[in-house]
Amino acid sequence: MTHIDLNSDLGESFGTWRLGDDAAMLDVVTSANVACGFHAGDPRTLLETCARAVAAGVVIGAQVGYRDLPGFGRRFIDYAHADLVADVLYQLGALDGLARVAGGAIRYVKPHGALYNTIVHHEEQAAAVVEAVGRYDPALPVLGLPGSVFLRLAEKAGLRTVSEAFVDRGYTPAGTLVPRGEPGALLQDPAEVAERMVRLVERGEIVAVDGTVVPVRADSLCVHGDSPGAIAMAEAVRGALVRAGVTLAPFAGAEE
Repeated sequence: MTHIDLNSDLGESFGTWRLGDDAAMLDVVTSANVACGFHAGDPRTLLETCARAVAAGVVIGAQVGYRDLPGFGRRFIDYAHADLVADVLYQLGALDGLARVAGGAIRYVKPHGALYNTIVHHEEQAAAVVEAVGRYDPALPVLGLPGSVFLRLAEKAGLRTVSEAFVDRGYTPAGTLVPRGEPGALLQDPAEVAERMVRLVERGEIVAVDGTVVPVRADSLCVHGDSPGAIAMAEAVRGALVRAGVTLAPFAGAEE
């Protein structure tokens, strides 16, 4: 692989409560997964994040999630199909409107947190997210975990699917993410994560928490904006990839 996308979750501050350093991260990444107000982000924060992304030439993606501000979207919610479809549509429309006012538009969709992990295996919720994206704009790519039910159903529905890997998360031998709170779930050493990502891009593999080597194919790498030392990790990964001859470029169309 000669090119790869680097994305991060941004726009997650709320009012006077600040999370991460969006301005610094936008100098490093090529795509921004911007919150849509359900799991994080207030309208002003989201508008300003979109404007900064446009100014930096970073592609904007809608990071849709559960309606769960207190839990930061990391708690499972048992939705009725029609309710989840409507909630995802609501988020897409809201962020797209803000992005257009800022001079851009949403170019892809990525589920967040518990929704992201749920639709790796949950057929009904995966189908609801796929339906919402298809009804809003079937030209929007969707970003998800390789091998997930979500990407399978999205591809079947005619959506463009993009696989991603995580810079700062540990992997199980099955190729899924180690649940937060369990040993090895979160990585914090910039040198370690940079080496892991170069290996992933060059060889299509990653070392799981038990030491086994797991095949992983990814078109985009994610560094969480709220992780400790997120900027240092993102810079280390970008630098290591560039030195390895890999070009950093968004997988979706650039902002116009």
